[in-house]
Amino acid sequence: MVYSPTAVSNIKQVAMPSPELVFIPAITQIDANHWDALFTDDYPFTRYGFLQALEEGTSLGKDTGWLVQHACLYQDGQLIAAMPCYIKTHSYGEYLFDWAFAEAYQRHQLDYYPKLVCAIPFTPATGPRLGLAPGYQPVQVMPWLEQGLLALSESIGASGYQCLFCEPELEEPLQRQNWQRRVNVQFHWLNRGYSHMDDFLARFSSRKRKNLLKERARVQSSGIRFTTLSGDALTPEIWQQFYRFYRRTYQKRAGHNGYLTQKTLLLWGEYCRDQCVLFAAWQDQTMVAGALCFRSHNTLYGRYWGCEQELEFLHFEACYYQGIEYCIKHGLTRFDAGAQGEHKLQRGFEPRLCYGYFKLFERGFNDAIADYCRREEEQMHHYQAQCRQQLPFKSGD
Repeated sequence: MVYSPTAVSNIKQVAMPSPELVFIPAITQIDANHWDALFTDDYPFTRYGFLQALEEGTSLGKDTGWLVQHACLYQDGQLIAAMPCYIKTHSYGEYLFDWAFAEAYQRHQLDYYPKLVCAIPFTPATGPRLGLAPGYQPVQVMPWLEQGLLALSESIGASGYQCLFCEPELEEPLQRQNWQRRVNVQFHWLNRGYSHMDDFLARFSSRKRKNLLKERARVQSSGIRFTTLSGDALTPEIWQQFYRFYRRTYQKRAGHNGYLTQKTLLLWGEYCRDQCVLFAAWQDQTMVAGALCFRSHNTLYGRYWGCEQELEFLHFEACYYQGIEYCIKHGLTRFDAGAQGEHKLQRGFEPRLCYGYFKLFERGFNDAIADYCRREEEQMHHYQAQCRQQLPFKSGD
C-alpha cells in the first residue's frame, strides 16, 4: 500500500514517558543548528543542508517511494537524538538490497512494503546514522527509539525496519535490541602516507602499473583536461551542465532520468558547496564530463558521474584517478568511490566490509532469514579474501 504524504504527516509522535519521540515529515520542521549539533562529525551526508536539498529538490517525497519520517528524541524540550528515517514503498536507492526478503514475502502472499529505513537516500557510504547530544550514548537512547519505530511500524503496517551503512558504534546497541546483521563488500582506496601519485603506483606490479598509465595517457591524448571545482567555482551553470550529463548517463544505462532532480543539485551548490568536489573534464573550452564527490576532513566520497559522450577510459580517470590524486594532495586518508565495481580492484581500491541491520516482524521467517544472513556473511568474508588476491600490488606488499 502506498501512503500519501498527507497520511504520513498525520503520524506526528508516539506517546511514551519522557523522553518523547517525534516523527517529523520534513527536515525544515527541525531547527538546523539543533540537528547539526547532534552530528558533530563532518561526514557530509547527515548534514542538514544535504538532506534539505534532497527534500526541497523533490528527489524525495511523493511518488519517489521515500517518505520522510525523521526520528527525533526530545528530553525536557531539548533535541537529544535523531535518526534520518524514511517510509519506503520499494527497495531502490538503498544499495544493501533486500530483494530476497521481498520475494519471500511475495511468495507467501505477504506485504513486504511499506518498511521503515534509517539511511541516507541513494548514498551507500558508511557513517553516522544516530546523532546524539553531548553526554548521551547509543545504548541509552536506542530502546526509546526502537519503541517509537515499533509503534510507527504497527500504525502503517510496515514489515519491519532497517539501518543501512551505519557506524560501528551502533553495532552493540542494535544487537542488544536483537537486530540482525547483514554484510557486504565495497572497494575503498586507502592513503598509505603517499606524497605523490608515483608513491602509490610504486606499489603496483610492473604490468599493472603500465596498464594504468596507459589508460591515463589515452585520455590525455584525446585532448581531455581536468579542473577541480568546489565552493564558489560550482556555479549554477556548472550544476545545470552536470545534471544534463547525469541524466543522460542514467537514461543510457538504466532507462530513466536518475534519482536526483536538477533542483537538488542546485541546492547542494547552495547548502553544501564547501563539501562538494567536481572533477570536470574539458575538451577545448567545452565541459564534456564530470564526477561529483563530497568530502569530509579525511575522506572523499565519490557519488555521481555523467558525460556528454563515451570516451575510452574517461570514466576511470574522472571517477578514480582524479580522486586519488586529490586525496594525496589534500592529505585525505580514504576514498570511498561508491558501491560495487570489481574493476576498482586493479586500480588499487581495497575490499572492505560494510554493514546494515534490520528487524522483521513476521516470526515465521526468523529462522530462514537468520540462516540466510549467516551464509551471506560467510560468503562476503570469502569474497573479500578472493578480492584481495586480485589487487595490483607487488607480491608481499
